Amino acid sequence: MQLTKAIIGRKVGMSQIFDETGKVIPVTVIEAGPCTVTQRKTADKDGYESVQLGFADVKEKHLTKPMKGHFAKQGVAPRKYLKEFRLADCSTYNVGDIVKADVFAEGDKVDVIGTSKGKGYAGVVKRWNAHSQEHTHGVGPVHRSVGSMGANTDPSRVMPGKKMAGHLGAEQVTVQNLQIVKVDAESNMIAVRGAIPGPKGGVVYIKNTVKLNRVKNTQLQGVSSNPQKASARR
Repeated sequence: MQLTKAIIGRKVGMSQIFDETGKVIPVTVIEAGPCTVTQRKTADKDGYESVQLGFADVKEKHLTKPMKGHFAKQGVAPRKYLKEFRLADCSTYNVGDIVKADVFAEGDKVDVIGTSKGKGYAGVVKRWNAHSQEHTHGVGPVHRSVGSMGANTDPSRVMPGKKMAGHLGAEQVTVQNLQIVKVDAESNMIAVRGAIPGPKGGVVYIKNTVKLNRVKNTQLQGVSSNPQKASARR
């Protein structure tokens, strides 16, 4: 699938919605837009096609001189957050156009990109789900430590990529194949089924999913087409 629509938003928080059968659906409410098209890149001038969206108002005194010149050249109001999306068809967008939450509809599958919550410096038990040592005599005050590094005379060093204590969180996380449960175009709110990364008030980027989850569908087709093999597996 191709990337056809996207928007910038802000995480409001989690809630729940009841469907027509009375079942509870956990959702994350996102303030999606309104976003302004602040720039459009073309293949002739820039070598590729893309659309730059801007979200949230910002005072001009908080901008750097290059950003002031960027917005002045495009003739649009300053925006706090900018994000470039390589859409399949950028010709439908022009500089100054407003993108609202109704660009998506109920039932759409989307990918949400955000920055996870920063948890500071963490040990290996919390950061990598490592086992702690047994609380027995002789362990001392190091039962949650990383333990042996596994390095002897050769190679006499800790290899890169070793799962050790360090900074946890505050990194880009993408959650794929989330379903849009409700779209409120008047208040620019989108309710997405499930959880998304980041704290309340965190900026997120929503775009239509380009990699559908076909694992479950493939498994179901295999069970229906080969009932004997499916029963043998069980």
